[in-house]
Amino acid sequence: MPNVPARPDDQRASDADREAVAEDLRDAFGEGRLDVDEYQRRLDAVWASRTYGELDRLTSDLPSRARRQERAPAEEKRRSDARAWLEMWRAWLGGAVVMIGIWGITSLSSGELQNFWPAIPLGIWAVVVIASALWKDDKP
Repeated sequence: MPNVPARPDDQRASDADREAVAEDLRDAFGEGRLDVDEYQRRLDAVWASRTYGELDRLTSDLPSRARRQERAPAEEKRRSDARAWLEMWRAWLGGAVVMIGIWGITSLSSGELQNFWPAIPLGIWAVVVIASALWKDDKP
């Protein structure tokens, strides 16, 4: 295999190189690392850049793509856990509607308010949902 020299800073960059840096800037903007003005200023500079050195200076103060990708699984797990927890509350709310509906219909049909029995199963269910958030399994 031939010995390939390192990429010199004064070597010309391609449109694909500029697009990769623009994508890194879009990611940084989406993560809140850049404000609108700085993002636009750097993006304009990307398309005006001619060399690798000019492109590298535009992202030198930002985490590398590899570092961001290392954190991505942990962030995705956190989002997935939050979605699962919200889904558990959504199921609880559905159960609450059904149980309270049954309680309401039985109260109306008997002509007087019955004991509010849905409080017991809904309370236990809520404790289980809260406990699942407090003592969740931290395995990936």
